[in-house]
Amino acid sequence: MKKSLFSAMTVMAALVSSPVLAVETVTAVHAFPPNLVYTQSFLEFVDKVNKRGEGVVQIQVRGGPEVIGLPQQPDAVRNGVVDMAYTAASFYGGTVPERDVMVASNTDARYARENGGMDLMNKIHQDKMGVYHLGWFDSGVKYNLYTINEPKLDAEGNLLIDGVRLRSNPVYDAFFRDVLGAEPISIPTPEVYAALERGVVNATGWTQIGLKDLNWDRFVKYRINPAFFSTDMGVIVNLDRWNKLSEPAKKILQEVAIEHERDSAAKFAEQSKEELAALDANGMKVIDLQGPAAEKYAKGAREATWNRMRPLMEKQPGGLENYDILIEKFNRP
Repeated sequence: MKKSLFSAMTVMAALVSSPVLAVETVTAVHAFPPNLVYTQSFLEFVDKVNKRGEGVVQIQVRGGPEVIGLPQQPDAVRNGVVDMAYTAASFYGGTVPERDVMVASNTDARYARENGGMDLMNKIHQDKMGVYHLGWFDSGVKYNLYTINEPKLDAEGNLLIDGVRLRSNPVYDAFFRDVLGAEPISIPTPEVYAALERGVVNATGWTQIGLKDLNWDRFVKYRINPAFFSTDMGVIVNLDRWNKLSEPAKKILQEVAIEHERDSAAKFAEQSKEELAALDANGMKVIDLQGPAAEKYAKGAREATWNRMRPLMEKQPGGLENYDILIEKFNRP
């Protein structure tokens, strides 16, 4: 009995003295309100991480733009105010101009991940911004221009923007100004509903997903084809915080991120078709630019974005070293 008691006490002492690894917590914010489909996608990613990372790592979501304003979120991550943000790369384009290659991409994260493009993008984020680019989520979703009034075309079928009060944000600016010749009005996403309602703007760019979530379809009645651009939503992590995470925590976060890149791209490709069909069934009219006018429009969006990226890269360390290879890795032939 004495021997059994001694053995039990020895085991208990060993258990008490053994180090217990604490669960690592990563704080996060998201760019858009929680009802938007893109935020819901990020929250799905969070749920996946928290399930697989039980006992190892957990993401603690603090909220969205009501906690930290959308344009301020990237700097909040870089400065360590919050560990992680799900945000549009367009909002830190001055720091990482290479992000424009995602905007002008004709493919999605699955393609860029397989050919090493995502690894290169991560390295650039670390070097230039001090953040770890964990993944390009919800990729491959295209944009359209939506208008309240019927669009006007010239004799060659090109879009005329006379009388169009065009809402913009950083992702569209080069295309709208340099190609369409517009003087766009910059309005944050949460304020666009009111701007459309009051007539401050009568046209806006937006992706092929989420228009109904935002209720903008109450006002815009026309969609212009061809589509252009690709979503550039992704997750960035403060680099110091990332480096301090345990290897098991890093492994879980990166593996789940890559899985979510793949799953969200496939899911949203189908959802785009469904949502466009629903908009059309509810009476939205589609204006299809034709022939050279359509080619000029689509090519203009892509090249205006590359032309914005090039001079910004030239001014930074490394110059144009990665310019051509990025375009190659983020575009299918």
